[in-house]
Amino acid sequence: MGDKALLIEFGNTINLDVNQKVHTLDHAISQLGLQGVEECVPTYRSLLVYYNPLKTSYEQLVFRLKDLEERLSEFSVSTRKRVIEVPVVYGGEYGPDLDYVAKHHNISGEEIIRLHSDREYTVYMIGFVAGFPYLGEVADEIATPRLKTPRLRVPAGSVGIAEKQTGIYPCESPGGWQIIGRTPLKFFDAEKHPPALIQPGNTVKFIPIEKEKFENF
Repeated sequence: MGDKALLIEFGNTINLDVNQKVHTLDHAISQLGLQGVEECVPTYRSLLVYYNPLKTSYEQLVFRLKDLEERLSEFSVSTRKRVIEVPVVYGGEYGPDLDYVAKHHNISGEEIIRLHSDREYTVYMIGFVAGFPYLGEVADEIATPRLKTPRLRVPAGSVGIAEKQTGIYPCESPGGWQIIGRTPLKFFDAEKHPPALIQPGNTVKFIPIEKEKFENF
């Protein structure tokens, strides 16, 4: 990745075990404060490591990272496994695609809501726009393809489904996910540290709420 970064790949699929290895190595690097490392960017299956070539060489860094990879079992990321409850009003004007998702699977909207909110989701990565969490995986019964034509504007807080992923739009932006609800929580604030409400490795639990509670939140 040029002369200031290297990419460590753990696999080529969306897999929880692979993703946990990514976050464990990220945590280990942060915990040890490896010389020359300036930033790490975790994804579903890889970790991008930015480094200062004036403080460490590529060869030195690769040696240290391979050593860490062999010792991953020594590092725990349990402190990052906090559960964030996310209130969501489903359907209607806040979830314009709920009915489509229900018809696509030949089940009721109530069943879509139950299946979506009935499990906890791992935050695999943050991307697309600042603070957008990629969460997985939804039940097979509600996994739904993206829109054929993306919307130009998706409101902040919108909760969507794309195949087996679910996610939350932290700000108004274009998007092609099936929007089934919306949360009143603010997921990105540049004035806070960290600016994103949730971090990779966290867990999200969706809590259905009524429209009145959403509007008075």
